[in-house]
Amino acid sequence: MSPLLVLRVHTDLRLGFGHLARALVLQDAWRALGGSACLAVSGDVRARRIGQGVHPFTGEPLPCRTVDLGEDLHAGLPEDLAREARLMLLDLWDASQEDVVRARPLKVALMEDEGDAHEAADLLFQPFLEGVSWASSPLKLVNGRKVRPLETRRGDCRILRGASYIVIDPAALQMRPRREPLQPLAVHKLLVTFGGTDGPGLAGRALTVLGELARTGRWTGTCTLLAPQGLSAPPFPGCRVLESLPSLTRRLQDYDALWCAGGLTLSEALCMGVPAATWGQNERQQLMLSDLARHGGCLDLGLGTEAGVDATRDALEQWLGPEGQETRQEQVRDGMALIDGMGASRVAQELWSLAQS
Repeated sequence: MSPLLVLRVHTDLRLGFGHLARALVLQDAWRALGGSACLAVSGDVRARRIGQGVHPFTGEPLPCRTVDLGEDLHAGLPEDLAREARLMLLDLWDASQEDVVRARPLKVALMEDEGDAHEAADLLFQPFLEGVSWASSPLKLVNGRKVRPLETRRGDCRILRGASYIVIDPAALQMRPRREPLQPLAVHKLLVTFGGTDGPGLAGRALTVLGELARTGRWTGTCTLLAPQGLSAPPFPGCRVLESLPSLTRRLQDYDALWCAGGLTLSEALCMGVPAATWGQNERQQLMLSDLARHGGCLDLGLGTEAGVDATRDALEQWLGPEGQETRQEQVRDGMALIDGMGASRVAQELWSLAQS
């Protein structure tokens, strides 16, 4: 029988759909290896729909089994599913050691953990939290096993670090340019999106910043701003406000640049060579964005909920204008080097090895 992987995720206004989107990509990579997958989801009213097997973005049937676990972030698996499964990937943001212990005797892997939950697990993927850039060589022997610099251990838990394990939509890899663009990266069309929920309300703050740039003639491009909760202020001339943009991944290259938070859309943009400026939605995400910026992947504009409007406006004016051309070219090169689009297959392969151990 093909090994069953349970992808345990949660969705609500705070987390949005990013963890779910990652799970859907991973289940496809897992099934390509010959396994079967089940999506176990908890959360708000949107989780009920997902638990019924309905895709949250398209309304079509989901490609794998689903289980609705209710509202509790730390809800355990039904007994029959736990008996059938071989391993579980916890992607909860706030997973605890109790979540891991409750899942035993399954093999347990975690996606991102800054606490101690992984100390009770078998495998931890840290695409962001321990640095995005890690060399794959030279190898060294640890207890008779060849280990790369991106690997480490804490107790019995093996940890894999860095951007090689960032999971993105396969469409981004399919659309990845075969070479770096040689044409000038002028920003005439800007896309602004801070996630499917925009809980911190960054879209409204961004409208204020860009509106002032446009009003004073400091930037003369057009802007599409995604505001899933709507905006009270009207858009300025040249700006259109939408609730969402269907097939967002395939639309990213329609724009010259992106202003976003630190979710899946940013990773896809880096893979496809779309230069990006970022506002963090919270302090944890801001640490990740700062690390990406240190390696040339994006323009870090700070924590969006606390960033000064004047400072943000001045930084964007330079980045969007002709003088920002060189910076944007570097971001295309560095971003594509950081995220090559193969993260899902690497994660699936490591999970497969864990299932066979």
